[in-house]
Amino acid sequence: MASHRRPKQPSRARVTVLTATAAAAVALTSQAAHADPKPTKNEVKAKVDKLYHEAEAATEKYNGAKEQQDKLKKQVDALQDKVARGQDELNTLRGELGSIATAQYRSGGIDPSVALFLASDPDSFLDQASALDQLTVKQTESLQKIQAKQRTLAQQRKEAQDKLGDLAEVRKQLGENKKKYQGKLADAQRLLNSLTAAERAKIQEEEAAKDRASRATSERVQLGNEAPASNRGAAALSAAATQLGKPYVSGGSGPNSYDCSGLTQWAFAQAGVNISRTTYTQQNDGVKIGRSQLKPGDLVFFNGLSHVGFYAGNNQILHAPKPGTVVRYESMDYMGTFQFGVRI
Repeated sequence: MASHRRPKQPSRARVTVLTATAAAAVALTSQAAHADPKPTKNEVKAKVDKLYHEAEAATEKYNGAKEQQDKLKKQVDALQDKVARGQDELNTLRGELGSIATAQYRSGGIDPSVALFLASDPDSFLDQASALDQLTVKQTESLQKIQAKQRTLAQQRKEAQDKLGDLAEVRKQLGENKKKYQGKLADAQRLLNSLTAAERAKIQEEEAAKDRASRATSERVQLGNEAPASNRGAAALSAAATQLGKPYVSGGSGPNSYDCSGLTQWAFAQAGVNISRTTYTQQNDGVKIGRSQLKPGDLVFFNGLSHVGFYAGNNQILHAPKPGTVVRYESMDYMGTFQFGVRI
């Protein structure tokens, strides 16, 4: 007769492990089912372009802080030079005062009435007393000059100290903006690195096609087709055209590389016109105009004033676009939000 044994019940610990394992498997399956799909090349490119725009905005703020730093440094140097020269003048005045005091001491320190009584020649004594009075007047004038110079020096020293404080603050802003745009560029590069080699090659080919189109455009865009904004605007645009193919570099102001406002500033300098360094300040360097009023040589601003270029005619702009590109012509239709034009 066969024995009937009760099947052995699994231990509580084993049941717990199996349950946890099953739950984990279900969770992983669920996560896999709901995982975000890998972004497409076009989605990555759109994110990269957005990061480049943000980096450009940070670059312009960096350029503004850099320009402010340079101005403050010149002001501090000039003030410190004034303080040094003022100290030399003060030392000279003090030396003169010392000479006067020495001469006065050598003239004798006795009471003038006693000196007159003892003098064998009263007329001679009176002449000496008159000279002594003149010394005292000169001494008073020297003291007044010293006091005035000391007040001026104290004021100049305070002004220099305040400027040094401003300089330290601007240098801090400079570092923060540089860190910000470098971070944006690094994020963009990480996104690009997430693409396959074939996808990256495709993006590079698209940029190369834009460069070829830019060269073809340069052959068609002639200032003679549209009246320029001004002779200087025409000269600045022509100067910018000589820089076609030069690379975009954040903070670049020529002649080997440029960012957007660095190119416009450099080009106008070649035309004999000094404009400021950043998009945020170049907008105030001329008269604002609408899109329908644009003429070759006008500046055109886009995307919340983070980008600037030259209007070149025929709905084209000449500009330094973004990292990884070169100075080129491009249709305004691809530039994002148009803000306004500025005629220098």
